[in-house]
Amino acid sequence: MSRRKSAVKRETLPDPVYNDIVVAKFVNKMMFDGKKSTAQKAFYGALDELKTKVQEEEPLTLFKKALENTKPQIEVRSRRVGGATYQVPVDVRPSRRLALAMRWLIEYSRERGEKDMAKRLAGEFIDAANNRGNAIKKKEDVHRMAEANKAFSHYNW
Repeated sequence: MSRRKSAVKRETLPDPVYNDIVVAKFVNKMMFDGKKSTAQKAFYGALDELKTKVQEEEPLTLFKKALENTKPQIEVRSRRVGGATYQVPVDVRPSRRLALAMRWLIEYSRERGEKDMAKRLAGEFIDAANNRGNAIKKKEDVHRMAEANKAFSHYNW
């Protein structure tokens, strides 16, 4: 247990275009070296790309749907019990659930083969909204791992 004070959770201001906190957090997570304008350009470009590719659905709702589909419900944490390390399945806190979904969407969109980041993000959003793609595969792998280690769930304390 740390003797220091616990870190204060800072409030994220909503983004200027959609006035949405989740969008602002996503842009902040995308950012490299404090270049927020570059991250915003990529994100808003991705939403414009979604507008052209998927006319029947609003881009922001598609983004939210992709995030919702990517959020993991359970994950495994390591617990040492008597010299052995067990992978114990635990429920994921809502804040961590959102952070993991954002991290996976950004990570796997960076690995895609499209030309620029806006197109990569748009492709990953479309895939995640349709329950396919690498971010969804990662979520399913995490769930499968937790399911396989369900026998150790009694170590969850």
